[in-house]
Amino acid sequence: MTIRTIIVDDEPLARRGLELRLGEAADVEIVRQCANGREALAAITELQPDLMFLDIQMPGLSGFDVIKQVPQESLPMIVFVTAFDRFAIDAFEAHALDYLLKPVDETRLERALDRVRAQHQQRQAVAQREQLMAMLADVTGKGEIEPGSGAGGNGAAARRYATMLPIRVGRETIRLDVAAIDWIDAAGDYMCVHAASQTHVLRATMKELEEMLDPQVFQRVHRSTIVNLARVRSLRPHLNGECFLKLESGQEVKLSRSFRDKVELLLDRTRAAPRSA
Repeated sequence: MTIRTIIVDDEPLARRGLELRLGEAADVEIVRQCANGREALAAITELQPDLMFLDIQMPGLSGFDVIKQVPQESLPMIVFVTAFDRFAIDAFEAHALDYLLKPVDETRLERALDRVRAQHQQRQAVAQREQLMAMLADVTGKGEIEPGSGAGGNGAAARRYATMLPIRVGRETIRLDVAAIDWIDAAGDYMCVHAASQTHVLRATMKELEEMLDPQVFQRVHRSTIVNLARVRSLRPHLNGECFLKLESGQEVKLSRSFRDKVELLLDRTRAAPRSA
């Protein structure tokens, strides 16, 4: 069983060193090397790798930013490659599949590959994403929806949906324009809200956000994904009746068969509706 792998690191020598070490593993195929987070996101979308060796401290998008922006169903297994401090290592040990400290030790790499092989057979990528979101919340912090911020009204006629999503992070409250949201996905107890090239990790539930957002604009397209239909650029058919929605940001998210008819109908309505000036 071949493990299709990408290496993500902004240091060419680090990528080359890892490539040489992985060359000794007969079941590991390196399908791409990426110098930054943007290249990594494109490679994940295009190649759907099984495994990613991911540096964390990179200019532009960090390794953490990459994880936040990958849809749950597309997330490969991840082994971190890092020079992070003890606090972060504690979080990796609690939540990550594995991690390697720079410079990479061959014995430690082989141990990480043994864990990868075991997980590759079990196909537990969804469980891993939930663990990764918990780790990100520990390391980078998390937000919460301010109490009492839900749109009010009983009954459809009186219903008013949120135009701003107030996200409280510590003592600060970020007022996020709902129209700027591209998509939202769930991972365990956390929600990732993707908007304006940023990702906000919230401790919230899919049900809480669905009740706040206008269903004529924000629709569930997968059991763990909500999409802003106004941000959908195109629809690409896939296998087994599933499709991928390509958003204006360039991100692709999966549209499951069980949601397809309703979403396609709402997409037609969205495109037919006149745009406000």
